Amino acid sequence: MNTEPSNGSETNGRPRATGQVHALAVQADVLALLPDPQSARTCLEVAEDAARAIGGRMGAAHVGADPGAMVAAPEEADVQMLRELEEGTPLERLDRVERAFEAWRQESPVRNGVPFDDCRGDLAGCVRRECRESGLVVAPAHGNMDARDAFHDVVFNEGKLVLVPPAGGYAGNLLSHVVIGWKPHAHAEGAVAAARRWLVAAERLTVLCIDDTANAHYQNSARDLLAGHGLIGEVVAFGSGRRSVGETILGYASATQASCLLIGAYRHNYLMELLLGRVTRYLLTHTRLPLMMKH
Repeated sequence: MNTEPSNGSETNGRPRATGQVHALAVQADVLALLPDPQSARTCLEVAEDAARAIGGRMGAAHVGADPGAMVAAPEEADVQMLRELEEGTPLERLDRVERAFEAWRQESPVRNGVPFDDCRGDLAGCVRRECRESGLVVAPAHGNMDARDAFHDVVFNEGKLVLVPPAGGYAGNLLSHVVIGWKPHAHAEGAVAAARRWLVAAERLTVLCIDDTANAHYQNSARDLLAGHGLIGEVVAFGSGRRSVGETILGYASATQASCLLIGAYRHNYLMELLLGRVTRYLLTHTRLPLMMKH
């Protein structure tokens, strides 16, 4: 396990392996990004299903901010030091993630080949390095400070296809019924293009158009989208009525036993989303399904 640029060379007396494992991790088709011990198990389970669905390689990586190995303003370093009172030191946080990974790995001999990497220091740099070669990053949107910051970096800075595990636990069958929340915009088109390998593998695929125009522009563009990517799926349309778009999507997903949602996330930049973002934030907060997205 490669620790560059992290501090320390071992955890619980176990020396880390060479940099070759690091290369395997960052080149995985599906990367389970593990910044928070609380969500590590769920991220691993979702990533395993996502990799198996496309016959791809899975890797796992812990990332974390470490004030002792980062260049930051004194205020930022102080914040990182203060969080240790509640979350533990960077090495302690790594240890908890590594223990969760080992417990998961030991449950099946098939998982013995899954590489695990650790990168601590400048969090944005670690996220960039670990996610660079992966087609899909499984990462939590909520949790400790590392989880929240890493999610922001993956979505807004790296522009990766991200799969967010549900906070309440993962029920399995990731691709039994994938619902795409569709509106004809470039960010939604990009999400579908990035997720094509997983959409091809889906047992059932539905494109959901909310509040379509009078000339059915959403539905027509959705059919063109499916045809353009060689996908087979159903196109349906609903009016939101008195509900929000996010509520309507989740209502349909529940009624049709959807197993995963795909959306084009955050149409605006980060600062504008803080003011205007509604649908993505609602889904991240309320969904009980894995949520796949791309900015």
